[in-house]
Amino acid sequence: MALEIEAKFWVPELDDLRRKVLAAGGRPLTSRILEHNERFDAPDGRLRRGGEVLRLRRDRECTLAYKRALSSAEERSEIEVRIDDLEAARAMLLGLGFVLIFIYDKYRQVLALDDTFIMLDELPFGSFVEIEGPSLQAIGRSAAALGLEWDRRVSRSYLSIYEALRQRLGLPDEHATFERLPRAPELRPEDLGLPSPSE
Repeated sequence: MALEIEAKFWVPELDDLRRKVLAAGGRPLTSRILEHNERFDAPDGRLRRGGEVLRLRRDRECTLAYKRALSSAEERSEIEVRIDDLEAARAMLLGLGFVLIFIYDKYRQVLALDDTFIMLDELPFGSFVEIEGPSLQAIGRSAAALGLEWDRRVSRSYLSIYEALRQRLGLPDEHATFERLPRAPELRPEDLGLPSPSE
């Protein structure tokens, strides 16, 4: 298994962060592209309860990923394989008894800054920056260079964030795609598991 080390931050919008990355000497690695993601779990929810993720993704290619939480929210073991057919992979997972629990879209652009990767993520319910690197120290340096406060990083998954938002606002749709959620609702710190700025 590979080790994935990354931290996630909520930002009001992404253009300012993109400019900061470039001003700090970063460079774009990809253009902005739409991702389609599907998360699966066992019927009893044991994967999610155990800090595990089983996900299908389609962007420039299709991948199947399994992730497991380690000692902190920022460190996970990961296995990711390329697949040729998303629909066949979905049918296989369903045939094995897994259930589809969440579909979400996001636009992503990847930039490089020093020894880290900066992922600019635009979801139907908000904008986020994920920083991936060889260590938490390297990620912390990049976050500081971009003006991101380390103690304001988000440990919740996109599924957990959307569930909190959906419950607070009474949103009818269980999935978060741009088609189903054309207008981004207002996120609050409590949706992200963060204290309010005044606390």
